Amino acid sequence: MDMISRPCPICGSSETRKIFAEANFDIDRLDSFAFASRKTPEYMHYRLIECPVCDLLYANPLPSEDFLTEGYGDASYDSSIEAHYAAATYADLLSRFISLLPERSGALDIGAGDGAFLEYLLRHGFDQIVGVEPSRAPIAAARTDIRPLLREGNFRCEDYVSESFNLVTCFQTLEHLYDPLAMARGVYQLLKPGGAVFFVCHNRRALPAQLLGRKSPIYDIEHLQLFSPSSAHFLLEQSGFSNIMLINVVNRYPIRYWLRLLPLSSGVKSLLITTLDRIRIGGWSISVPVGNIGVVGFKPKTELSFLNRVRC
Repeated sequence: MDMISRPCPICGSSETRKIFAEANFDIDRLDSFAFASRKTPEYMHYRLIECPVCDLLYANPLPSEDFLTEGYGDASYDSSIEAHYAAATYADLLSRFISLLPERSGALDIGAGDGAFLEYLLRHGFDQIVGVEPSRAPIAAARTDIRPLLREGNFRCEDYVSESFNLVTCFQTLEHLYDPLAMARGVYQLLKPGGAVFFVCHNRRALPAQLLGRKSPIYDIEHLQLFSPSSAHFLLEQSGFSNIMLINVVNRYPIRYWLRLLPLSSGVKSLLITTLDRIRIGGWSISVPVGNIGVVGFKPKTELSFLNRVRC
Protein backbone atom coordinates (compact mmCIF):
# COMPACT_ATOMS: atom_id res chain seq x y z
CA MET A 1 0.00 0.00 0.00
CA ASP A 2 1.76 3.13 -1.24
CA MET A 3 1.30 6.15 1.02
CA ILE A 4 1.11 9.65 -0.44
CA SER A 5 1.60 12.99 1.34
CA ARG A 6 -0.80 15.89 0.75
CA PRO A 7 -1.71 19.36 2.04
CA CYS A 8 -5.09 20.08 3.62
CA PRO A 9 -7.62 18.91 1.02
CA ILE A 10 -10.02 21.83 1.42
CA CYS A 11 -7.87 24.90 2.11
CA GLY A 12 -4.48 23.77 0.77
CA SER A 13 -2.53 24.63 3.91
CA SER A 14 0.78 22.77 4.12
CA GLU A 15 1.14 23.41 7.86
CA THR A 16 1.42 19.92 9.34
CA ARG A 17 2.96 20.59 12.75
CA LYS A 18 -0.22 19.93 14.70
CA ILE A 19 -0.42 16.13 14.77
CA PHE A 20 -3.71 14.95 16.23
CA ALA A 21 -2.77 11.26 16.22
CA GLU A 22 -0.01 9.11 14.80
CA ALA A 23 -0.90 6.28 12.42
CA ASN A 24 -2.41 3.23 14.05
CA PHE A 25 -3.31 0.50 11.58
CA ASP A 26 -2.32 -2.97 10.47
CA ILE A 27 -2.96 -3.69 6.80
CA ASP A 28 -3.15 -7.42 7.53
CA ARG A 29 -6.28 -6.81 9.61
CA LEU A 30 -8.22 -5.30 6.70
CA ASP A 31 -10.98 -7.65 5.53
CA SER A 32 -13.91 -7.37 3.12
CA PHE A 33 -15.73 -5.07 5.54
CA ALA A 34 -12.81 -2.66 6.02
CA PHE A 35 -14.33 -0.27 3.46
CA ALA A 36 -17.97 -1.17 4.09
CA SER A 37 -20.59 1.23 5.40
CA ARG A 38 -21.82 1.03 9.02
CA LYS A 39 -19.36 -1.72 9.91
CA THR A 40 -18.13 -2.75 13.33
CA PRO A 41 -15.22 -0.39 14.16
CA GLU A 42 -11.66 -1.73 14.04
CA TYR A 43 -10.27 1.38 15.82
CA MET A 44 -7.56 1.91 13.21
CA HIS A 45 -6.67 5.16 11.47
CA TYR A 46 -3.99 6.92 9.44
CA ARG A 47 -1.76 9.71 10.79
CA LEU A 48 -4.13 12.62 11.42
CA ILE A 49 -3.22 16.29 11.01
CA GLU A 50 -5.29 19.15 12.41
CA CYS A 51 -5.45 22.07 9.97
CA PRO A 52 -4.91 25.43 11.75
CA VAL A 53 -6.61 27.34 8.92
CA CYS A 54 -9.95 25.58 8.30
CA ASP A 55 -10.18 23.18 11.30
CA LEU A 56 -10.28 20.05 9.13
CA LEU A 57 -8.72 16.87 10.50
CA TYR A 58 -7.15 14.94 7.63
CA ALA A 59 -5.05 11.86 6.93
CA ASN A 60 -1.49 12.58 5.85
CA PRO A 61 -0.02 10.50 4.34
CA LEU A 62 -2.84 8.44 2.86
CA PRO A 63 -3.10 5.47 0.46
CA SER A 64 -3.19 5.91 -3.29
CA GLU A 65 -6.53 6.59 -4.94
CA ASP A 66 -6.28 3.35 -6.92
CA PHE A 67 -5.88 1.33 -3.72
CA LEU A 68 -8.95 2.95 -2.17
CA THR A 69 -11.05 2.57 -5.32
CA GLU A 70 -10.33 -1.16 -5.36
CA GLY A 71 -11.12 -1.44 -1.65
CA TYR A 72 -14.50 0.24 -2.01
CA GLY A 73 -15.38 -1.67 -5.15
CA ASP A 74 -14.85 -5.03 -3.43
CA ALA A 75 -16.38 -4.06 -0.05
CA SER A 76 -19.02 -6.32 1.49
CA TYR A 77 -22.44 -5.05 2.51
CA ASP A 78 -24.72 -6.08 5.37
CA SER A 79 -26.33 -2.83 6.55
CA SER A 80 -29.50 -2.47 4.50
CA ILE A 81 -31.66 -2.10 7.62
CA GLU A 82 -29.48 0.69 9.01
CA ALA A 83 -29.33 2.38 5.59
CA HIS A 84 -33.11 2.69 5.52
CA TYR A 85 -33.18 4.13 9.04
CA ALA A 86 -30.58 6.72 8.00
CA ALA A 87 -32.49 7.56 4.81
CA ALA A 88 -35.63 8.23 6.85
CA THR A 89 -33.67 10.66 9.07
CA TYR A 90 -32.21 12.51 6.09
CA ALA A 91 -35.57 12.66 4.32
CA ASP A 92 -37.06 14.31 7.40
CA LEU A 93 -34.28 16.91 7.37
CA LEU A 94 -34.79 17.48 3.64
CA SER A 95 -38.40 18.46 4.34
CA ARG A 96 -37.11 21.54 6.21
CA PHE A 97 -35.86 23.24 3.04
CA ILE A 98 -37.37 21.32 0.11
CA SER A 99 -39.87 24.13 -0.50
CA LEU A 100 -36.95 26.47 -1.30
CA LEU A 101 -35.94 24.45 -4.36
CA PRO A 102 -36.99 25.83 -7.76
CA GLU A 103 -38.47 22.49 -8.77
CA ARG A 104 -38.20 18.76 -8.10
CA SER A 105 -36.71 17.68 -11.38
CA GLY A 106 -33.20 16.25 -11.24
CA ALA A 107 -31.64 14.83 -8.07
CA LEU A 108 -28.27 13.14 -7.53
CA ASP A 109 -27.23 11.15 -4.46
CA ILE A 110 -23.46 10.58 -4.10
CA GLY A 111 -22.51 7.47 -2.13
CA ALA A 112 -26.02 6.12 -2.60
CA GLY A 113 -25.44 2.63 -1.17
CA ASP A 114 -28.45 0.46 -1.93
CA GLY A 115 -30.51 3.47 -2.98
CA ALA A 116 -32.51 3.78 0.25
CA PHE A 117 -32.62 7.59 0.00
CA LEU A 118 -33.68 7.45 -3.65
CA GLU A 119 -36.88 5.79 -2.45
CA TYR A 120 -37.65 8.90 -0.38
CA LEU A 121 -36.82 11.23 -3.27
CA LEU A 122 -39.44 9.43 -5.34
CA ARG A 123 -41.95 9.79 -2.50
CA HIS A 124 -41.20 13.52 -2.37
CA GLY A 125 -42.08 13.83 -6.07
CA PHE A 126 -38.61 14.05 -7.59
CA ASP A 127 -37.97 12.72 -11.08
CA GLN A 128 -34.79 12.27 -13.14
CA ILE A 129 -33.12 10.71 -10.10
CA VAL A 130 -29.71 9.06 -10.08
CA GLY A 131 -27.43 7.63 -7.40
CA VAL A 132 -23.73 6.91 -7.75
CA GLU A 133 -22.10 4.22 -5.60
CA PRO A 134 -18.51 2.83 -5.76
CA SER A 135 -19.30 -0.53 -4.13
CA ARG A 136 -20.88 -3.36 -6.09
CA ALA A 137 -22.47 -5.21 -3.16
CA PRO A 138 -25.00 -2.56 -2.07
CA ILE A 139 -26.13 -2.03 -5.65
CA ALA A 140 -26.79 -5.76 -5.91
CA ALA A 141 -28.83 -5.52 -2.68
CA ALA A 142 -30.98 -2.64 -3.97
CA ARG A 143 -34.68 -2.97 -4.56
CA THR A 144 -35.34 -4.16 -8.12
CA ASP A 145 -37.13 -0.93 -9.07
CA ILE A 146 -34.35 1.22 -7.56
CA ARG A 147 -31.36 -0.64 -9.00
CA PRO A 148 -31.68 0.90 -12.51
CA LEU A 149 -31.27 4.35 -10.92
CA LEU A 150 -27.84 3.43 -9.47
CA ARG A 151 -24.54 3.88 -11.28
CA GLU A 152 -21.49 1.93 -10.14
CA GLY A 153 -18.26 3.88 -9.71
CA ASN A 154 -16.83 7.02 -8.14
CA PHE A 155 -18.49 10.38 -8.62
CA ARG A 156 -17.09 12.27 -11.61
CA CYS A 157 -18.52 15.65 -12.47
CA GLU A 158 -17.89 15.14 -16.19
CA ASP A 159 -20.29 12.17 -16.26
CA TYR A 160 -23.26 14.54 -15.92
CA VAL A 161 -24.67 17.56 -17.72
CA SER A 162 -23.91 20.94 -16.14
CA GLU A 163 -26.86 22.61 -14.41
CA SER A 164 -29.05 19.51 -14.67
CA PHE A 165 -29.93 18.93 -10.98
CA ASN A 166 -31.99 20.83 -8.45
CA LEU A 167 -30.68 18.78 -5.52
CA VAL A 168 -27.42 16.93 -4.84
CA THR A 169 -27.02 14.92 -1.64
CA CYS A 170 -24.07 13.16 -0.07
CA PHE A 171 -24.50 11.43 3.28
CA GLN A 172 -21.61 10.18 5.45
CA THR A 173 -19.41 10.08 2.35
CA LEU A 174 -17.39 13.32 2.52
CA GLU A 175 -15.01 11.61 4.95
CA HIS A 176 -14.19 8.96 2.36
CA LEU A 177 -13.50 11.18 -0.67
CA TYR A 178 -10.00 11.63 -2.02
CA ASP A 179 -10.68 15.25 -2.98
CA PRO A 180 -13.78 16.64 -1.19
CA LEU A 181 -13.22 20.18 -2.50
CA ALA A 182 -13.15 19.01 -6.13
CA MET A 183 -16.35 17.07 -5.50
CA ALA A 184 -18.12 20.07 -3.93
CA ARG A 185 -17.06 22.37 -6.76
CA GLY A 186 -18.16 19.77 -9.29
CA VAL A 187 -21.55 19.56 -7.58
CA TYR A 188 -21.83 23.35 -7.82
CA GLN A 189 -21.48 23.11 -11.60
CA LEU A 190 -24.09 20.37 -11.84
CA LEU A 191 -26.74 22.31 -9.91
CA LYS A 192 -29.24 24.58 -11.59
CA PRO A 193 -29.29 28.17 -10.27
CA GLY A 194 -31.24 28.10 -7.01
CA GLY A 195 -30.54 24.40 -6.51
CA ALA A 196 -29.21 23.02 -3.23
CA VAL A 197 -26.54 20.70 -1.93
CA PHE A 198 -27.22 18.69 1.23
CA PHE A 199 -24.30 16.94 2.96
CA VAL A 200 -24.24 14.99 6.22
CA CYS A 201 -20.94 14.19 7.92
CA HIS A 202 -19.40 13.35 11.28
CA ASN A 203 -18.66 16.24 13.61
CA ARG A 204 -15.26 15.74 15.19
CA ARG A 205 -15.96 18.58 17.62
CA ALA A 206 -19.12 16.94 18.97
CA LEU A 207 -19.25 15.94 22.64
CA PRO A 208 -19.38 12.14 22.02
CA ALA A 209 -16.21 12.32 19.92
CA GLN A 210 -14.51 14.38 22.62
CA LEU A 211 -15.52 11.97 25.37
CA LEU A 212 -14.56 8.77 23.54
CA GLY A 213 -11.31 10.13 22.14
CA ARG A 214 -9.48 7.68 19.84
CA LYS A 215 -12.09 5.05 20.73
CA SER A 216 -14.74 7.01 18.86
CA PRO A 217 -15.79 5.07 15.73
CA ILE A 218 -15.28 8.21 13.62
CA TYR A 219 -11.50 7.65 13.77
CA ASP A 220 -11.51 4.93 11.16
CA ILE A 221 -9.30 3.53 8.41
CA GLU A 222 -11.97 4.55 5.89
CA HIS A 223 -11.97 8.21 6.86
CA LEU A 224 -9.52 10.39 4.98
CA GLN A 225 -10.77 13.56 6.68
CA LEU A 226 -13.15 14.55 9.45
CA PHE A 227 -15.11 17.78 9.56
CA SER A 228 -16.21 20.24 12.21
CA PRO A 229 -18.99 22.82 11.79
CA SER A 230 -16.33 25.35 10.76
CA SER A 231 -14.65 23.17 8.14
CA ALA A 232 -18.00 21.95 6.74
CA HIS A 233 -19.13 25.56 6.29
CA PHE A 234 -15.73 26.44 4.79
CA LEU A 235 -16.04 23.63 2.22
CA LEU A 236 -19.31 24.97 0.83
CA GLU A 237 -18.18 28.57 1.00
CA GLN A 238 -15.02 27.77 -0.98
CA SER A 239 -17.16 25.98 -3.55
CA GLY A 240 -19.35 29.00 -4.30
CA PHE A 241 -22.47 28.20 -2.27
CA SER A 242 -24.49 30.82 -0.44
CA ASN A 243 -27.18 30.82 2.29
CA ILE A 244 -25.23 28.05 4.01
CA MET A 245 -26.86 26.52 7.06
CA LEU A 246 -25.78 23.87 9.54
CA ILE A 247 -28.22 21.33 10.95
CA ASN A 248 -27.80 19.07 13.98
CA VAL A 249 -28.51 15.48 12.97
CA VAL A 250 -29.95 12.98 15.44
CA ASN A 251 -29.85 9.50 13.96
CA ARG A 252 -32.25 6.69 14.79
CA TYR A 253 -31.04 3.08 14.61
CA PRO A 254 -31.84 -0.30 16.19
CA ILE A 255 -30.24 -0.86 19.60
CA ARG A 256 -28.09 -3.69 18.25
CA TYR A 257 -26.45 -1.26 15.80
CA TRP A 258 -25.62 1.27 18.50
CA LEU A 259 -24.03 -1.55 20.52
CA ARG A 260 -21.77 -2.41 17.59
CA LEU A 261 -20.25 1.06 17.81
CA LEU A 262 -19.37 0.95 21.51
CA PRO A 263 -15.65 0.66 22.43
CA LEU A 264 -16.07 -2.84 23.90
CA SER A 265 -14.47 -6.16 23.02
CA SER A 266 -16.11 -8.12 20.20
CA GLY A 267 -17.01 -10.87 22.66
CA VAL A 268 -18.85 -8.49 24.99
CA LYS A 269 -20.66 -6.85 22.06
CA SER A 270 -21.72 -10.21 20.68
CA LEU A 271 -23.01 -11.32 24.08
CA LEU A 272 -24.99 -8.11 24.59
CA ILE A 273 -26.51 -8.20 21.11
CA THR A 274 -27.41 -11.89 21.42
CA THR A 275 -29.02 -11.28 24.80
CA LEU A 276 -31.08 -8.32 23.60
CA ASP A 277 -32.18 -10.24 20.49
CA ARG A 278 -33.19 -13.17 22.67
CA ILE A 279 -35.49 -10.95 24.70
CA ARG A 280 -36.66 -9.30 21.48
CA ILE A 281 -35.53 -5.75 22.06
CA GLY A 282 -32.34 -5.69 19.95
CA GLY A 283 -34.39 -4.46 17.02
CA TRP A 284 -36.00 -1.63 18.92
CA SER A 285 -34.92 1.69 17.46
CA ILE A 286 -33.81 4.69 19.51
CA SER A 287 -32.56 8.15 18.58
CA VAL A 288 -29.11 9.13 19.83
CA PRO A 289 -27.39 12.53 19.33
CA VAL A 290 -23.96 11.17 18.41
CA GLY A 291 -22.83 14.43 16.85
CA ASN A 292 -23.46 14.24 13.10
CA ILE A 293 -24.04 17.49 11.25
CA GLY A 294 -25.89 18.43 8.09
CA VAL A 295 -24.74 21.30 5.90
CA VAL A 296 -26.96 22.84 3.23
CA GLY A 297 -25.98 25.42 0.64
CA PHE A 298 -27.65 26.98 -2.38
CA LYS A 299 -26.28 27.89 -5.78
CA PRO A 300 -27.00 31.60 -6.29
CA LYS A 301 -29.64 32.35 -8.91
CA THR A 302 -27.34 35.09 -10.17
CA GLU A 303 -23.72 33.93 -10.22
CA LEU A 304 -21.03 36.47 -9.34
CA SER A 305 -18.30 34.00 -8.40
CA PHE A 306 -15.37 33.00 -10.59
CA LEU A 307 -16.68 29.46 -10.23
CA ASN A 308 -19.34 30.09 -12.87
CA ARG A 309 -16.51 30.02 -15.40
CA VAL A 310 -15.10 26.71 -14.18
CA ARG A 311 -16.39 23.60 -15.92
CA CYS A 312 -15.88 19.92 -15.20
